[in-house]
Amino acid sequence: MSALSIGLVLAIRVVLVLLFLPFSALDKVLDFRSAVAQAEEALPSKVGATGLILVGLFVEVFMSAGVVSGVADRACAFVLAGYCAVTALVWKQFWRSSDFWSSSNGMGRALFWDFWKNLALAACFLLIVFGTDASSIAQFFAHPTIQSHPYLLTQERSRP
Repeated sequence: MSALSIGLVLAIRVVLVLLFLPFSALDKVLDFRSAVAQAEEALPSKVGATGLILVGLFVEVFMSAGVVSGVADRACAFVLAGYCAVTALVWKQFWRSSDFWSSSNGMGRALFWDFWKNLALAACFLLIVFGTDASSIAQFFAHPTIQSHPYLLTQERSRP
């Protein structure tokens, strides 16, 4: 049963970050020019947009690796939650689309669902950060880099 428990935790964490690593990160690497063009929609400077893509690539690779490996996983999940929220607010602005109320098949509706999916994914990462109970929130802010020890089989967690 312990191997199943560890395997399930690993599978959940892998699926949670699959969007970023490998898919989004690989897309940025393989089609860097298009990624920069998309970033220029938010920041109309080629240098700034390139910087955004490089920061995004760093976040997607290293924060995802932290979530899966358990190394500073809470801090990494916190960064990924912010990344998802910022992405929703900057690139999924459904309220700016003129067809949101007029067409159920328009771009506005697609952005609406993407916006909420991004926020839902951010909330999933926050469950890693804060846990499922209120007592762990203060612990995170007191010690943000402490690991959640996701592959530990005992119920007892070490408290700083």
